[in-house]
Amino acid sequence: MSIPPAKILVVGAAGRFGGLVTTELARRGATVRALLRNPASEAAARANGASEIVIGDLRRPDRLPAALDGIDAVFHLGPAFVADEAELGVALVDVAKLSGVRKIVFSSVIHPTNGDLANHRSKLPVEQAIFTSGLDYTLLYPATVFQNLAAAWPAILATGVFVEAFAANAALARVDYRDVAEVAAEALTGDRLSGGAFELCADDALNRHQIAALIGDVLGRRIEAAELGFREWVEMARPPYDARQLAQLERVFQSYSRYGSRGNSLTLTAILKRPPRTLRDYVAHLARTDAASAA
Repeated sequence: MSIPPAKILVVGAAGRFGGLVTTELARRGATVRALLRNPASEAAARANGASEIVIGDLRRPDRLPAALDGIDAVFHLGPAFVADEAELGVALVDVAKLSGVRKIVFSSVIHPTNGDLANHRSKLPVEQAIFTSGLDYTLLYPATVFQNLAAAWPAILATGVFVEAFAANAALARVDYRDVAEVAAEALTGDRLSGGAFELCADDALNRHQIAALIGDVLGRRIEAAELGFREWVEMARPPYDARQLAQLERVFQSYSRYGSRGNSLTLTAILKRPPRTLRDYVAHLARTDAASAA
């Protein structure tokens, strides 16, 4: 059942993922208020579809009530690998409850109970706060996202090699975050997904050899798969993380090498009422975007 167009606070509405949720919400007629730490991000948030901007910081919960005033629902995606991710999420839930927010949608991670990974464990206190808040909620468990491939795309085109810092034969379930954004927007603007916790994966868990072959097929040229040690990969990729965050990322990659990351597309297919976007779809999107920018 649908509900009237809502006013929704999106954390990170200028970012790679919160921006996709913002765009999908705006497409559905919802009013989006963007919570931004940096005023310089306002233009990006508005370009994504946000019509209201509030500058705030989850580390200053005393300033959150103003951001949440008049808000019906909240979309939250925690910042990657920060030490206080759990505290930030819990603080947001607590203030949302006191502010009269009706619903929260939390974008967590596939397998949040994987106790070996701190960035997975950090989601659990936020979930517990949501469970005990009395708020309506929807929990999303997306797999590794296709969008991570975008950072490697220029090097793939330049070198003909797709390289990552975990075993090339490790198979990972993945998902296009545009599909996750559709699910989030439906949850925020209707009640069909209320009270649910949903694993979100596309079809096929592919390893790097298979992905390289897929990229090569789309591009019409040979692409090879390769593996680097973590330190060498950091020097090449230069991810925007400090030493502690890099240590967490290294443990994630070690887990991929040992166990892969499995998932199932049944839930996402049922929610979307169509097959999820495929990795081939996303690679073709990257190729088209690159060709358009070069024209």
